[in-house]
Amino acid sequence: MWVDPNLNDFYSRVSRIEKSHAKGYGFEAAGTLGRKGGARSGSRLLKLVKPLVLVLAVGTGIKSVIHYYVGAQTYESRVSALAVGDGFDPVGAWLMHADPVTLWASAQMQTLLPR
Repeated sequence: MWVDPNLNDFYSRVSRIEKSHAKGYGFEAAGTLGRKGGARSGSRLLKLVKPLVLVLAVGTGIKSVIHYYVGAQTYESRVSALAVGDGFDPVGAWLMHADPVTLWASAQMQTLLPR
């Protein structure tokens, strides 16, 4: 058909690919993103859990630093004053209460960075 035998090989390969595509088959070269590339089991849950853990860790870290710098009594008095406020103040007091993780991290900072 063609003078160059490489063109014959090329066009026969192209015709085989077109026939397989017409039948509904697909072709994905190694290392490329295709139809199967994005569908991994568990990735949806991981995409939700990672930011949630990050937000919790940062929030606890900020609470621990505040607890360390202002002291336990001042921190508790400020949180209790926030709890008797209006609007979203009780929600803020609930979020800022000194939980065991905050107290532990604050105690670790006290041992590492004594004032």
